[in-house]
Order: sequence, then C-alpha cells, then structure tokens
Amino acid sequence: MSRLIVVSNRVAPTQEGSPAAGGLAIGVLDALKETGGVWFGWNGEIVGHAQPPSIEKQGSVTYATVGLTRRDYDQYYRGFSNATLWPTFHYRTDLSRYDRQEYAGYLRVNVSFAKQLAAMLEPGDMIWVHDYHLLPFACALRNLGVTNPIGFFLHIPFPVPEMLRTVPPHEELVKCLCSYDLVGFQTESDRQSFVDYVERGGFGSVSEDGMMQAFGRVLKVGAYPIGIYPDAVAQAAEQYAHRKPVLALRDATRGRQLIMSVDRLDYSKGLVERFQAFERLLLHSPGLHGRVSLVQIAPPTRSDVQTYQRIRQTLEGEAGRINGRFAQLDWTPIQYLNRNYERNLLMSLFRLAQVGYVTPLRDGMNLVAKEYVASQDPSDPGVLVLSQFAGAAEQLPGALVVNPFDLTQMADALARALAMPLKERQARYADMMARLRANDLSTWRDAFLDDLRHVATAASVTRKAVKLADIAA
Repeated sequence: MSRLIVVSNRVAPTQEGSPAAGGLAIGVLDALKETGGVWFGWNGEIVGHAQPPSIEKQGSVTYATVGLTRRDYDQYYRGFSNATLWPTFHYRTDLSRYDRQEYAGYLRVNVSFAKQLAAMLEPGDMIWVHDYHLLPFACALRNLGVTNPIGFFLHIPFPVPEMLRTVPPHEELVKCLCSYDLVGFQTESDRQSFVDYVERGGFGSVSEDGMMQAFGRVLKVGAYPIGIYPDAVAQAAEQYAHRKPVLALRDATRGRQLIMSVDRLDYSKGLVERFQAFERLLLHSPGLHGRVSLVQIAPPTRSDVQTYQRIRQTLEGEAGRINGRFAQLDWTPIQYLNRNYERNLLMSLFRLAQVGYVTPLRDGMNLVAKEYVASQDPSDPGVLVLSQFAGAAEQLPGALVVNPFDLTQMADALARALAMPLKERQARYADMMARLRANDLSTWRDAFLDDLRHVATAASVTRKAVKLADIAA
C-alpha cells in the first residue's frame, strides 16, 4: 500500500484528547496509522533562520515539522492567510486587507514547504493537503516536477465568485487549485461557488460526474462533509462526567437550565450576536430570570492580531453589560470563559446543557454542533440551536436552524428549545445521531482518499494513452 503524506499548516498535537485534537487531527491520524506515512507542516515555533525539517517517528507515522521565521510568520500566516483569505472566505471583506508583500510571503512559504517535502517523497506516495494556507502548494510541487497524486481539502467556506474577486490575485489562486487532482469542500454550496468561478470566468467546465477541465488540467471537485465519531464522543461524555470542572458546573447550575456555546474567539462565530439574542430572550421572558444561564467558552486565538484583540474587548464588554442589566445576587446570566478545555472534558460539559447554542455567521462545517448532539443523554437529550450558515445545518435537520443575523428569531428558538417536550427532543436526537453515524469521520476520510486514488489512476491511464499516441504519430 502506498504511503499517505498529509500536509497542513500546523501539525496537530498527537496526544489524544488534547484541545487541538479535533476532526482534522483524529481523521488524518487514523488514515496515517492504517497506511503509514508522513505528516508535514509548521510546528508553531518562530525561528531565527530557516532550518531543515525536524523528524520524529511514532509507529508507522513520521512527523516532519518546520519552524517559520518572523518574516514568514508575519507575511504568510498573520498576513495573507489570516488577514486576507480568512476574512474574505468568511464573507467579511470589511475586515480583509491585501498587501503585495504579504502575498509574496505566502507564495514563498508555500514554495519553501514544497521544496522540503519534495525531498522526502517516494514515487508511490499520495499527498493530501489541508486548508487555505496551502492553496498554491500543489502548483509549487508541480513546478518541482512532482507527479504524485495530490488532493486538497478546504475546511472553511469557499466564497461566491463576487466575493473571491475582491482578493486581487484571485485568478492565480484558482489556477493553483487546479494543479490538484482532487479539490474537496465541506458542502455542495462551497463546491458550487468554486465551479461558478471557473465556469463563469471562462476558465473551464465541469461535467456531471464532478470532473473539471480548467487551466489545461483535468481534476475532480466534490463535497466531502467532515464528520465525527459520535459513539466515541458519547463515551467520552460519560467517562469524564465526574471530573472536577463538570461537577462544579453541575453544582453551580443546579435547578437552572443551561445553554452552552464553545467557539474559538473569532469574528466569524457570531459571538456578539449570540449574546445579544440571549439578552433579548431575557428581556422578553422575565419568567426565565434566575432559571437559565448561558456558558460561553471562547478560547483565545491569534491573540497577536489586532482584529481579534478588538473582538475580545467587545465580547467582554457585552457580557459585562448584559450581566449588569439582569444579574441577581445568586445568578449571573452569562458565564464567559476565555480559556481552553480538554476536548473530552468539553463533551461532558455539553452533556449537562439543555441547549447547544451554535450560531456562526459563516462556517465550513462546525464540528461543535455535531459533538453537542453526540454527547447527549439519549434518555433526556438537549436541543441544538444552529446557524443556517454552518455547513452542519445541511446534515442536522433535527436542529432548530436560525439566521444568526436575526436576534429575535434566535431568542425565539432558545425559548422553544428550553420548553421542548421530551418526546420531541428524543425524536430529533435519534434522527441526528443516525445521520452522524452514517456520515462519520471515517466516511469523510475514505470517500476523499478513494476518489483521489481513482482520479490519480484515471489521470495516469490518460497520460500513458497520450504518450503512446505521440509515439505513434
């Protein structure tokens, strides 16, 4: 069996259950352990000068990690990746900025990564590249003569063409994406946005089977919604139920209903709107005063980026204002925790909550929504309130789906969730769990890698046929 080479901006911690050991880490680690292979990417460290990859082998998996110089970090990571692509792909062009030097740094790091990985490749290797930091990575590998099959999966949304065109090098980026053999998206709408850009721009066409001809290349495009292992989540929720933080939250909210949210501290997550909708619930439902609390866990992220510093200040201000307006001596409406918790512990915290409150303004999938459902007690499950702009909304029809820009609709959904009868909650939970089991993390991984193998085989046959035709001519 050929090796699998996984490439991502960050190589995730290998300790199972750690805060960063989410869907990407678990999914690719499973695949790597099955086939053997390499996980290549940034180690999260800033170094004084470029250094060769650090190699660590654990069983059949080799971790190859590199540091970034301060210049590369500022231009590639803080700059073009997270100050241009991230806001634009999340439909926040008001927060996006473009700087040519940062784009040059983005390309430079992709080329540097490609050169370091190319030296490690073997002829049969299959390469799986992840996320927006590495859009040009296949192009850089192809320029080095690499012919291995290369697939790309985008974990965040892909914007509609009008939005993408606000990024000045948009055409170059899409052309680079077409250097992959397979390009995967979280949802059908994301896939369609990519197809629309290519077809409406006159760069190529797509057939009904998902095969695209564009920029002189043939590739496949498809939607591969990422999943979770729902039964493993449910098991973790039970196993960690007696940990100190879980017991403390249970004691603190005894006799009250609990609404819970967990998100990275990011403007795409709709945190301010979420707080304001909860405020509206309290304003219109005085009978809930003292009887319901919102717990928002928001671990800090990209704390050295000014936009994220402003988000934190705004959110702290809103929490303080709402608590000041409604709090009682024995009740604080919003508990806002700006810190990390172990992933398995979060599953037990979810299990305590009568409502999972997941309302991003735009999200690729949002695994928190799926984890909340899977963590519930089947005999007395909670209710998921979910944004229509999360990819998970397409897969979880048992949720109460809301528009996160409509505060009144969100407040009404919270009230409905808190009052929902047991039988309806159980029916919604059972339906969603069946869907989560049928489309779990291994389904996502296997579907993508199977398609990559098939596309690569077809491309190889085509290349041989063309070569034979040339010889005959």
